[in-house]
Amino acid sequence: MKNFSLKIFAADRVFYQGECQSLIIPTVDGSYGIMAGHESMVVAVTIGLASFTDGEGKRQNAVLSSGICKIDGSGVLIMVETAERPEEIDLRHAEQDAADAAEALRSRENASDIKRAKAKMARAASRLRAAGHKEID
Repeated sequence: MKNFSLKIFAADRVFYQGECQSLIIPTVDGSYGIMAGHESMVVAVTIGLASFTDGEGKRQNAVLSSGICKIDGSGVLIMVETAERPEEIDLRHAEQDAADAAEALRSRENASDIKRAKAKMARAASRLRAAGHKEID
């Protein structure tokens, strides 16, 4: 299988930089798969679980926040606010975030609060799923 260059940059660090065989990212239209030779484009990344097979054939997962993905002849560049590996996730913190978001959604203060609560819930659900924890409602 042909490899391509993959760079995943979070606001606070370089999450991954190296060769990649295949990549699946979360987008507004669902999961999007990328392999070597993909046509050039720019795609909006949404909160969710991404997975890729590195140049050595090892499968890796990442919880991504919102951002952007640029695909071109030189490879793939993903720039997001945050990127986490499953082993970096604090389950207790993710569970608390989910509970806080659920409470905020129940209170329905205003549209802005609801939007933030939904984003917080999506991130918490992705983090819990990536860490192998139960799904949340």
